[in-house]
Amino acid sequence: MNFYFAPMEGLTGYIYRNAHNTFFNHNNIEKYFSPFIAANLSESFKTKELNDILPENNQGLVLVPQILTNRAKDFVNTANKLNVLGYNEVNLNLGCPSGTVVSKGRGSGFLAKREELDVFLDEIFSSVKAKISVKTRIGKDQPEEFYDLIEIFNKYPIEELIIHPRIQKDFYKNKPNLKMFKEALSLSTNRVCYNGDIFTVEDYKEFSANFPSVDSIMIGRGLITNPAMIGGITNNVKLDKNLLKDFHDRIYEDYKSILFGDRNVLYKMKEIWFYMIEAFSDNTKYAKKIRKSERLCDYDEAVSSLFREQKVLI
Repeated sequence: MNFYFAPMEGLTGYIYRNAHNTFFNHNNIEKYFSPFIAANLSESFKTKELNDILPENNQGLVLVPQILTNRAKDFVNTANKLNVLGYNEVNLNLGCPSGTVVSKGRGSGFLAKREELDVFLDEIFSSVKAKISVKTRIGKDQPEEFYDLIEIFNKYPIEELIIHPRIQKDFYKNKPNLKMFKEALSLSTNRVCYNGDIFTVEDYKEFSANFPSVDSIMIGRGLITNPAMIGGITNNVKLDKNLLKDFHDRIYEDYKSILFGDRNVLYKMKEIWFYMIEAFSDNTKYAKKIRKSERLCDYDEAVSSLFREQKVLI
């Protein structure tokens, strides 16, 4: 099985990726995908985007930059800039369900404009040197939209079709539509990767038993909650509390070194704890203390007491 770490805006940037790769990867994750780059015609990247995808900031891991746009020229320009940096694969974001993204016809909003999407794909596959993978939902409003979408996708040599089997309107609610995913496996002429609601080792085992032909899985929220999950799948490794603390401390110190002010550091760490707190027993009061921390000293006290007083359950 090939395991990929999903792109999660605000969470899985290079600070997080490097720490995860150091403490928990052990060659189990084949590819990390970057949070999306908003494509444009500029000759250079914004500083924040550049820092995230610079090869020197991603040593020792395989990174696939993700691009968000509905304009072919913007995609081609951005993909070519990434190619100059050494990237031989880029990923098109057709999955983001955010209202601000969808309202501009990007992300999963682009799925509703199928004729435009077809023209867009034709242009980028004709112009981009790098391999192009696609991360998509199964439609914007109805799952049945995917029957038209797969006919479009099948026209192009997609490196990998990463399918999150929800529609845009689902956001992350309801259950993934595994019936439609099964249809996708039979209809796609491109290699298919699964993404969606793999939160535990047991979730993986159940999915794998139901879809034995799938050889690539992308995991996001489940890996933020349990950074050791892939090790649990491949080698029955449990999440070690001391290792998790070292992992946390590495991320925390790295953010403190590049961000100015308590608020900016706390914002980043609180985003991680929104998921990671679920790994701990009796976590409610600690989650509240972390969430309400306004100074680093308050945060330090809350996190220290959590690690000291509670067990890791997964």
